[in-house]
Amino acid sequence: MTATASPLLELEDVRLSFEREEILRGVDLRLSERERLIVLGQSGGGKSTLLRLILGILKPNGGSLRFKGLEVTRMGRRRLNKIRQRIGMVYQNSALISSLNVRDNLALPLEELSDKSEKEIDEIVMHKLELVGMTEARDKMPAELSGGMRKRIALARGIIMDPELILYDEPSAGLDPVTSTLIDQLIISLSEKIGATSIIVTHEMESAFRIATRMAMLYQGRIIAEGAPAVFEHHPDPVVAQFVSGDTHGPLLDHLPEELS
Repeated sequence: MTATASPLLELEDVRLSFEREEILRGVDLRLSERERLIVLGQSGGGKSTLLRLILGILKPNGGSLRFKGLEVTRMGRRRLNKIRQRIGMVYQNSALISSLNVRDNLALPLEELSDKSEKEIDEIVMHKLELVGMTEARDKMPAELSGGMRKRIALARGIIMDPELILYDEPSAGLDPVTSTLIDQLIISLSEKIGATSIIVTHEMESAFRIATRMAMLYQGRIIAEGAPAVFEHHPDPVVAQFVSGDTHGPLLDHLPEELS
């Protein structure tokens, strides 16, 4: 009998409140190595908050969050910073530093967190830019880049430390359909080339089905459904089915004022 591999990431009964508002009400989630997990959910439903918890930027009010078996919620700053070096983050707005050119944006984590020489850093930067097809942008400033180009640079920065886990917050938001497809393909390609595990937060259903090896639906602070993409195409839960289809009739709109429903 083959032993089951331990999950790379495990959340158990994770809860988070801001003052009296419950954001997460008991999230249970397991992530295996090399998975591309899509997290679906309504705007303001806690998806980005979930990513910040995984990064250790926020601490939950209760529950357990383990990365490779290590309890993240109880770590001190030093140990937490070491864990963060193994996790890449790609932000919705790309979050490039406007005063630094592309090379320096990518080099910054290596300069601050490693003892690599300038020559080694330059080689790593060029390799990561090559992976996203952006070597010609090395010396450009963020203001000189299109939205799609900034997203690709953000992808390159997200993998600069060779992370085991990459978190993506709405990676194709605000892009035209062709550029969005390109970003989706890059996410798949990067995950396969560097062997990273990915969590992608999105409400773009075409992107979700293109990228996912597994999907999870966050609703009212809990994961209410998870499984392979094919399961979500015809899911029996009316909330999941309405979200996936985009139907304007169903439980997601039951509490809206009549003039908006």
